[in-house]
Amino acid sequence: MGHYDKDFWHALDQLIENSKVVIDRPIGAENPRYPDVIYPVDYGYLDGTSSMDGGGIEVWLGAKGEKRVDAVICVIDLTKMDSEIKLLLGCTEEEREVIYRFHNGSERTKGFIINR
Repeated sequence: MGHYDKDFWHALDQLIENSKVVIDRPIGAENPRYPDVIYPVDYGYLDGTSSMDGGGIEVWLGAKGEKRVDAVICVIDLTKMDSEIKLLLGCTEEEREVIYRFHNGSERTKGFIINR
């Protein structure tokens, strides 16, 4: 199955190459629906793409600033009764851990990181 993994990451690279990363919730910003939720890493989306919630594919942009997919996090949200993947771009190991904890901080949301 090795070449399938390579094809998956290559397809994600193409999404990044052909999309603009928009950071609409910079580090420290409050979630508009849940003001007690603070974004620990820059968060946004890929302009011109779509995902489960009708917006663009969501991304976490790490301190490295590289627009290269390091990992994806698969998230289940029991409140919204949905799932989606979010791309981690240029994230350090520490940022990956912070993002993991962010998505696993309640009983209603759970995430699983798949590293490249």
